[in-house]
Amino acid sequence: MSVTSDQLKEAPKMGRSLWDDARDRLLANKAAVTSLIVLAVITLLSVVGPMLTQHPYDQVYRDYVKRPASLEAYPKQDEIQPAFAKIAKRARMTVDSYELNDGKVTATLTSRRKLDERYARYFDRSDLFESAAISNISSDKKNATVTADVQYMHFYFGTDANGRDMLTRTLIAGRVSLTIGLLATFVAISIGVFWGAASGYFGGRVDLVMMRVVDILYSLPFIFFVIMLVVFFGRNFVLMFIAVGAVEWLDMARIVRGQTLSIKRQEYVQAAEAMGVEGGGILKRHVIPNTLGPVVIYMTLLVPKVILLESFLSFLGLGVQEPMTSWGVLISEGARNLQGAAWMLVFPAIFLTSTLFALNFIGDGLRDALDPKDR
Repeated sequence: MSVTSDQLKEAPKMGRSLWDDARDRLLANKAAVTSLIVLAVITLLSVVGPMLTQHPYDQVYRDYVKRPASLEAYPKQDEIQPAFAKIAKRARMTVDSYELNDGKVTATLTSRRKLDERYARYFDRSDLFESAAISNISSDKKNATVTADVQYMHFYFGTDANGRDMLTRTLIAGRVSLTIGLLATFVAISIGVFWGAASGYFGGRVDLVMMRVVDILYSLPFIFFVIMLVVFFGRNFVLMFIAVGAVEWLDMARIVRGQTLSIKRQEYVQAAEAMGVEGGGILKRHVIPNTLGPVVIYMTLLVPKVILLESFLSFLGLGVQEPMTSWGVLISEGARNLQGAAWMLVFPAIFLTSTLFALNFIGDGLRDALDPKDR
């Protein structure tokens, strides 16, 4: 049976859902799309970057303390000979001749005491040289030839006050800050959505008691709450997002409660009640899914807030412990070493502010995309 063109014109068209329209409006928002790309790049760098920098985040290079950011490899050419002579002096040897060729040092050394091949360890202990060897020892063992390979390293973000690579530590800090932000937000959203939905739907005394609990928790100072947790349980990574998430769910509960009070008066909820659906089923199938719009928007705004709270706690010394770090810890250290080592503050601050701006632009884009008035 053939279908005519008139019948095709009369065929009903498929409607577009709210989420389809919201997706199209979000993709049309250049600021939000750019922010999504920036956030994805920062997340990818934080996850994969530390495995590519060739520097462990807790590795201390004693010869590279507070070295500025540079695209050139360390040590610089004018630093090799003074460093070699300093090591030789530490081993009570004197440099008679010195030659650097293709990254390999060959020098003739003399000493008042007898030389031994084990003296090469003095050079291997340095961060500048490796594969050192002593040969051609004279008969009186007062003269010898030392060869060593120069160990070139790159510190693109410089090093900190302990001689650790700032690039690796900034990326590792991104892992910690982003993980704390996401996990704490997940805890806050999980508690706040179910608490607010139950309070708004059941109403009456249940609503009164549940919201009074929220008011009591609001009255507790956040810093005092965190300090108590630190005193009783110590500082650890898991405690951070539990402490932050256990407080930040209060705002989410109030937002969801207000949405639930409006949703439970809708016809489809009343129809479900008339059909005998239990309260738990109505919350699961009708109330909570219809509050996801404001929840998603609030989530994008809560993540930067949690990251800032973690940075503030780390600045006060209540955050993650060394050698692990976060952006807040790095910014705190950079602020103390701002004079003479500005790179210690600049690079973590760039990553933190870029992440916060991206999340805020994404939140604004989602708010505009999910606004029913724009549908």
